[in-house]
Amino acid sequence: MHAQDSSSSLIDLGKRYWLPVYRPREVVLDHGKGARVWDTEGRDYVDLGAGIAVNALGHQDPDLVDALVTQARKLWHSSNVFYTEPPLHLAEELVQASGFAERVFLCNSGTEANEAAIKLVRKWAASKGRAPEQRVILTFRGSFHGRTLAAVTATAQPKYQENYEPLPGGFRYLDFNDVAGLEAAFAQGDVAAVMLEPVQGEGGVLPASPAFIRRARELCDTHEALLVLDEIQCGMGRTGTLFAHAQDGVTPDIVTLAKALGCGFPIGAMLAGPKVAEVMQYGAHGTTFGGNPMAAAVARVALRKLASAELMANVAKQAQALRDGLAAIDGELKLFAEVRGRGLMLGAVLAEAYKGRAGEVLDHAAAHGLLVLQAGPDVLRFVPPLNITDADLAEGLARLRAALADFVGKR
Repeated sequence: MHAQDSSSSLIDLGKRYWLPVYRPREVVLDHGKGARVWDTEGRDYVDLGAGIAVNALGHQDPDLVDALVTQARKLWHSSNVFYTEPPLHLAEELVQASGFAERVFLCNSGTEANEAAIKLVRKWAASKGRAPEQRVILTFRGSFHGRTLAAVTATAQPKYQENYEPLPGGFRYLDFNDVAGLEAAFAQGDVAAVMLEPVQGEGGVLPASPAFIRRARELCDTHEALLVLDEIQCGMGRTGTLFAHAQDGVTPDIVTLAKALGCGFPIGAMLAGPKVAEVMQYGAHGTTFGGNPMAAAVARVALRKLASAELMANVAKQAQALRDGLAAIDGELKLFAEVRGRGLMLGAVLAEAYKGRAGEVLDHAAAHGLLVLQAGPDVLRFVPPLNITDADLAEGLARLRAALADFVGKR
């Protein structure tokens, strides 16, 4: 930042020069430490949003900083025309951690990981001799799989698709957690894959029921289809286990990752199980930046720390504390219809009287020194750093209570 730049002048730059696809809150964040961030005016905030479930180890984790700086002094980029050490070890470590995968495709974002998964499904189906019309991918209302054209088509929410038609074909939308509807969809005989989030994020922090996800696995096995799990938001320890599907007792064929995998440094990954590990051969797919040595160096450290028993114990502890704190606030202010989710991925659903006003709550929260998210207009989303301390969570809940009391008072 230039010495003379004020927050208002910086915000004016954004309004003038950014493509106006975002509407950020009018705060310019400057630096962070742990679960706290500070803006350019020196105000501090408790961060219960973690960059949309990305900063899973908070801000300025010293081990991540060391990994980044060490690699930055060696090699930034080479492309996949050559081997470099960090992505080779990262792929090995992801395969070992997953318990199902045989190969890994490294990319730069969640939507790229999902695009790779979609292409892999289609190529696998083609290798089985299936005609294009027999390569349907089932996805679910409320899902979110990304913003590129195939990923946004997989995203079964019309608001993200409007005005981008014609959309790619080959997707069919079903109701989430509807076992009967899922069974009926397979009866058409054209399904190549089921693609779902073990916990829907943008759709309202809604977990898949264990019975639903297990039935999806059974149907995929019976009808020779693939089970693709999008763990971009709910994976990497967020729900209390390194991989969210570990709690559901299913083995996927493909898993996509991003967000917390790099703990803030952009990286994505698609993990391929034995059915599909050899389908894509030389020239079938690619990426210039995927497997970047700096991103992979950071992700290796992140993966090791996110898989630790100590961190998972903290997730369980703080998840209960967050639930208890939300229950106490609701007991006083009567704002929530329910709190749902898993681990440190929780959604507080606004009561009927407050539906549609989650964005207003976020404004009040920011004014009280708290960063939280929404998941649609009716749900407050809490995805703090997984290593958040007792003190920071308690302070965050205190600020949330003050913000919500202010919100109710100004209703």
